[in-house]
Amino acid sequence: MMAQAGVDRGMHNAVPPVWRRFTGVEAEEIYIQCRPDPRHSGDIGRQTASIYGACGSLLQGERASLEHIVHQVVFFRNIRRDREPFEKAFLEIYRTAAGTKAPLPATTFIEQPPLDTGADLALSATAVLPYHDQPEEISPSTSLFGRSFVLGDQRHLYAASIHGAPGNAFDEATSMFLKSEEVLAHYGMCFQDVCRTWIYLRHMERDYAEFNRGRREFFRSRNVSLLPASTGIYGSPYPEKANLMLSFYAVKSPRPLEVSTMNTPTLNEARVYGADFSRGLRVVDGNKIAFYISGTASVDQAGRTAHAGNFAAQVDRMLINVETLLSAQNAAFRNILSATTYLKSAEDGPLLSRILKERGLDTMPNIVVHAAVCRPDLLCEMEAVAALPRLVLK
Repeated sequence: MMAQAGVDRGMHNAVPPVWRRFTGVEAEEIYIQCRPDPRHSGDIGRQTASIYGACGSLLQGERASLEHIVHQVVFFRNIRRDREPFEKAFLEIYRTAAGTKAPLPATTFIEQPPLDTGADLALSATAVLPYHDQPEEISPSTSLFGRSFVLGDQRHLYAASIHGAPGNAFDEATSMFLKSEEVLAHYGMCFQDVCRTWIYLRHMERDYAEFNRGRREFFRSRNVSLLPASTGIYGSPYPEKANLMLSFYAVKSPRPLEVSTMNTPTLNEARVYGADFSRGLRVVDGNKIAFYISGTASVDQAGRTAHAGNFAAQVDRMLINVETLLSAQNAAFRNILSATTYLKSAEDGPLLSRILKERGLDTMPNIVVHAAVCRPDLLCEMEAVAALPRLVLK
């Protein structure tokens, strides 16, 4: 069950973390979104300390620590300038709190500017607190590349910031997926175990079609028939030579994992118009019933852009699509643990905030960043992870 939600008002930061806790069968999961104290604008070291000080205090209040963070996305305003000083500050804070031997969280570094003008970065993090001692990781990570953990008899893996060899979009996509396959193999997994992917494209309009062709051919060659939930979005990866980047989440179970696609009458299947992902996946793992909602925009039941040029109407259609994906699974917006909304134009931020408040969604954990969507006429997109308790049979 979702035991707590909201803003931690006990923090001294000017912008307290927004967080939700899910109490599952094998573990508690805490989803945190945090922005730095605006008084530290321009100082990436102090902004990093501000964010992780707030996260650390929040986790401590939940009988956890930074070591329990298994995956995080760091959204940069200027990744070229700030990524290295961020990493230096983060590692110093993390090692002090968790120790030098503690495995690091899988970290997605991406330039997608937060809409808060005083913030040079924003953080979305997932922490997992198992109820029982679990087997040690396979080769505990000493980098920010991947994090594996075990709950019950299932292995979970987050891998982040994977990029392939430089080349055209098709070749780079192929190389990127082959690299991800190597990571999966290290943990005894394959791409059929992947439930969720995030793909970032530096040149969205130029490269999306060829990237998608590379993804399609890779999936066909590996017999990936149940397509992962996915977000394909503009973002500047690190390093600069990479034009594409991939992060993913996978689950390996000794028994068949209950996984099914999420559908709604308001949307057709993306593969009908040549995009190889599911609108969402329902995954019954050992801890919960999870709903991974792909990047969802103002698209109609025929796959066409709805309300071109009308931002407010596009937001409404986007929310209808997300809401009906959830309602078909007996879930709702209140079950969302974490969301990200991408805006093509940062100037639309105030209107989005007003619409969300009018819909009663302004307290939903939802980081808003500036990033172009996969079609030039789409103005906004939302992704989310939600959950319901799973029934435990005695």
